[in-house]
Amino acid sequence: MTTTNIYIASPEGANGRNVVAYGVLKALTTKFKTAVFRPAVSNHDHFTPILLNASNAGLGVALSTGLDIHQVRKDKEGSRGDIVAAFNDAMNVSRADAALIVGTDKSHVNDPTAYEFNANIAADLQAGVFLAVCTIDRWPDELKDTVRLSIEGMEAAGNKVLGIFVTGCEPRHSVSVKDTLADFGLPVWTIPQIPFTEASQADAALAAFQANVPTEEVLRAINVEIDFPITSYAFQYSLLGRAKANKKTIVLPEGEEDRIIKAADYLLEREIANLIIVGDKGAILARGAELGLTHLGKARFQAMDDENILKPMVAKLCELRAKKGMTEEQARKQLTDASYFGTMLVVLGYADGLVSGAVNSTANTVRPALQVIKTKPGQRLVSGAFLMCFKDHVTVFSDCAINLNPDAEQLAEIALQSAVTAKAFGIEPKVGMLSYSTLGSGKGPDVDIVEEATRIVKEKAPDLPVVGSIQFDAAWSPDVAATKAKGNDVAGHVNVFVFPDLCSGNIGYKAVQRSSGALAIGPVLQGLNKPVNDLSRGATVQDIINTIALTAIETQ
Repeated sequence: MTTTNIYIASPEGANGRNVVAYGVLKALTTKFKTAVFRPAVSNHDHFTPILLNASNAGLGVALSTGLDIHQVRKDKEGSRGDIVAAFNDAMNVSRADAALIVGTDKSHVNDPTAYEFNANIAADLQAGVFLAVCTIDRWPDELKDTVRLSIEGMEAAGNKVLGIFVTGCEPRHSVSVKDTLADFGLPVWTIPQIPFTEASQADAALAAFQANVPTEEVLRAINVEIDFPITSYAFQYSLLGRAKANKKTIVLPEGEEDRIIKAADYLLEREIANLIIVGDKGAILARGAELGLTHLGKARFQAMDDENILKPMVAKLCELRAKKGMTEEQARKQLTDASYFGTMLVVLGYADGLVSGAVNSTANTVRPALQVIKTKPGQRLVSGAFLMCFKDHVTVFSDCAINLNPDAEQLAEIALQSAVTAKAFGIEPKVGMLSYSTLGSGKGPDVDIVEEATRIVKEKAPDLPVVGSIQFDAAWSPDVAATKAKGNDVAGHVNVFVFPDLCSGNIGYKAVQRSSGALAIGPVLQGLNKPVNDLSRGATVQDIINTIALTAIETQ
């Protein structure tokens, strides 16, 4: 079922905005089960209950509101994730097929970034936008400039404006206002000034709206195809939704680390994945209680000295490492390492995948997987990709974690693995084989390797869009590509960036992450028979949540 999300945004947050929101809600409920959501409101908000009385989704105020506006003002960027989570909870509970999202209200606090915040939230919630702009005390050119700047602000965040409501407009000026705004190529409706701050004024407000805005025109305006931006917050919560839709079991070997159990508690509360936490159950639950965690009891706990598990695990490890002459004594010693123990839980089928690395190094996480899980049939190597979440889209960077100096065959395999990863997360891959040369502009042995790798990729996957060798700017920017790679359909549109070696890949993703503010999720370990993913030792709780979710999706 497709959800139709509509955001009501206003540069004023008042002066007729309420009339527009109420009228659009009534129009939506003629066709859809429509929820109401307010991303940020004050504790003196009286308008949300009025909207909820007109909604047909059955939600109360608590589920229909995100955060207190005072909390948002302190940390707008940090609030976005919580607002997206609250919205998803509301939609999951209501099972609505449409949502009316009403932006921030007028306030005595003059916040110059409030409109930008509303634009970002509209993008996070993947909502089409209706603007409500007041014409009172504005000359026609001032109204036009206000609308233009409002549209530009929305489009800068990746949003699509679906229509313009001009409030406070005297009926005799309606035609001239519509003519003034005709150049924007959007539906324009005018609504006279009418007070609407109390429930007793709702009927009059609705009558004024419906007298000037036909319901069928509102529904026609929202019936358009929109290429929604994929913000980092939208992407993170799409991971959670996809993981929850087909729950898998993930083992967490580092069960006594605070960040791990906080992430586990979050996922267990929302029933996003089944979790096996390695460690002493009593000690972990006691620590969870100290941290205020209340859902850890839903996990399965696995002690490392449990002979019921350890005995078959030792036998299997000896079988898998027989060529290396592994004895039972050696196997038992090896299994005192939590990473090995967790990996063997995957091998024995108790878990579908593993996430580790908050305490252990990448080598300690990857080595057991390479030794006992091994690579997929036909794969010669394991590589590490990062999902890079930018303001309005997601890309793949690889290899940024494993292979030092891949040859042409290995580089081609990394590219093909990365294309598969992109597809797994809803990205239609367009691969760029990076170099200091664009399509022959530079020469040298390093360029030769990249161009040979590109040839191999085209041979093995003739339908995969790929360009190489190509410089990063020509891969990223259509404007640069028009000069450096004229006529190439992939250049300028690359979303899978394959770096020529580990040095450039690791530097590249970290430089982009830190300088642009992009969210880096990963590394996703590519090429293994079963999903095993590594965490940075500096991983935040949200990083761990994301990695567990993407591991669950990989197992699907």
